[in-house]
Amino acid sequence: MEQPHDLTVEAPRAWDRPAVAVPVLICLSLVGGRFPSFSVEANIWTLGTGGVLIWLGLSNRVPRRSAPERLEAGAVWWTLPVVVFVVFEGATFAAAAGDDFPTFSRLADPLLEDRLVRSATWLTWLSAFWGLVRR
Repeated sequence: MEQPHDLTVEAPRAWDRPAVAVPVLICLSLVGGRFPSFSVEANIWTLGTGGVLIWLGLSNRVPRRSAPERLEAGAVWWTLPVVVFVVFEGATFAAAAGDDFPTFSRLADPLLEDRLVRSATWLTWLSAFWGLVRR
């Protein structure tokens, strides 16, 4: 007897469970945190992990989570700091202001000299990217 499709649930793949995905993201961030900022190794690691995540997002290998139907009214206010950040970062980069008006990236460099902070930043970046891959 065939069961209705409504009652069957697709089990997540073993590698897609949080018990597997979180340790993998932690290991990737620990390796990424080892490299000095803006080094060749760090750039290759960033492009490699980002490329794999983009490939996973564009392929159908990762099960998708449903996107919200409509954003809440409060979500619009989150675009304001993002727009301000992008405008200031782009303007200071385009103007090549240097030390007179440094970009946020240059201001964060003293914080990112510590390997633990760099690894935590990597974990944040990878987790956000993994969330986007799942959408």
